[in-house]
Amino acid sequence: MKFNELNLPEVVLKGIEETGFTDCTPIQEKALPLALSGKDVAGQAQTGTGKTATFLISIFTRLLNQQKTGAEHHPRALILAPTRELVVQIEKDAQTLGKHTGFNIQAIYGGVDYMKQRDALKAGADIVIGTPGRLIDYLKQKVYSLKDVEALVIDEADRMFDMGFIADLRFILRRLPSYDKRQNLLFSATLNTRVMELAYEFMNMPEKVSVTPEQMTAERVEQVLYHVSRKEKFPLLLGLLRKMGMDRTMIFVNTKREAEYLQDRLNANEFPCRVISGDVEQRKRMKILSDFKAGLLPIMIATDVASRGIHIEGVSHVVNYDLPQDCEDYVHRIGRTARAGAEGMAISLADEDGAFFIEAIQEFIKQKIPTEWAEDDMFVHDYKRTARPPRRTDDKPGGRGGKPGERGGKPGRGESRGRSRSGSEKEKPEQKVAKPAAEEKAPSVDAAATGDAAAKKKRRRRKPKAKTAEQQPEQP
Repeated sequence: MKFNELNLPEVVLKGIEETGFTDCTPIQEKALPLALSGKDVAGQAQTGTGKTATFLISIFTRLLNQQKTGAEHHPRALILAPTRELVVQIEKDAQTLGKHTGFNIQAIYGGVDYMKQRDALKAGADIVIGTPGRLIDYLKQKVYSLKDVEALVIDEADRMFDMGFIADLRFILRRLPSYDKRQNLLFSATLNTRVMELAYEFMNMPEKVSVTPEQMTAERVEQVLYHVSRKEKFPLLLGLLRKMGMDRTMIFVNTKREAEYLQDRLNANEFPCRVISGDVEQRKRMKILSDFKAGLLPIMIATDVASRGIHIEGVSHVVNYDLPQDCEDYVHRIGRTARAGAEGMAISLADEDGAFFIEAIQEFIKQKIPTEWAEDDMFVHDYKRTARPPRRTDDKPGGRGGKPGERGGKPGRGESRGRSRSGSEKEKPEQKVAKPAAEEKAPSVDAAATGDAAAKKKRRRRKPKAKTAEQQPEQP
């Protein structure tokens, strides 16, 4: 099906043509007719198959065909995404596809331009794209209202559960018009039972659309798995980089500490790279992504913050330096390559810890990952070595990040307080030593002071506290 066969407004078709799109992808061919007819849709398709364009075209068409009835400055459509990078990507696509629609599109996410985003939202926006956290922040300040929203989109819905957004989602949904007075669209590469429960809870009899669910990964991704010890992972990675000449490569790790260590070693061995993770300042993250997209940075190391929804053309290789603990993350990671019909290669290095995740991943993607054994000449041993950074509290033994409340994971509720108490207990001996030193600064008495002198000192301290007539006779 071609886009011009659909009943789309002329300004929307013009934006589609300028992006170079002519034919619909399978998910667009199935979901667009339903969405354009006004039905709620829950769509599942492989990453990189055009889900973003599907809901953007639907929203533009709906808003153009309906006259605005609410307040002038209230948003008419709301798009929710789990990560800042995905919000930026959606906004960029929206500005391109909706260039001729005249809609005011505003991205709302944390880390940058708090007052600028606040003022823009207060001035009025037709389409708001954002992460739940900052959207709720502005809602509580009454900067804007959601009572006139005509269309709602939740992108990467499965990730919303994994990242703990369910409470924030319910907070926002309660402030929207009734589910039967708005159109609801939900898209993700994986639609599990939890996501569908949410769909039926806040959507109006949604139509579920699935494209090739029996094959979770993209068709043009060549997958390969190497079994290697933890000490041999880096020598093998260097050998692969030198042998294959990976021009634009994304390397995924599970923790920030491992990412920083890998960055230091690669840079020391003349492979320029940068790290993008949740702890990196937002402006730096956007600069790294921009340089990587422009080809100025050949290698980008990332945690799973960059595994969802980010579209970067020309990524030739994806390397799972650490195999993900979540099966769905494997699908999204390798989906950063072979996008929009291109070809790519996904290389996974399974060490002593990662080997435990292989079976679950293969069961989830419903296929066996081809295994190859690295020859001796593929390892590089004459590389420059760097010191490993100190272990962080959010790193689990073995280099894997733990869940909140687990050993080595981020502290759960009360854990940080417990640690502070234990820390203060260790400092008690020092406090006992410091106390006499503090007393020495007070006015001193004669060196041969007796117990009576000390008693007088105590009485002098209590004397100002005695204010009533009953207490004064008791003073000596």
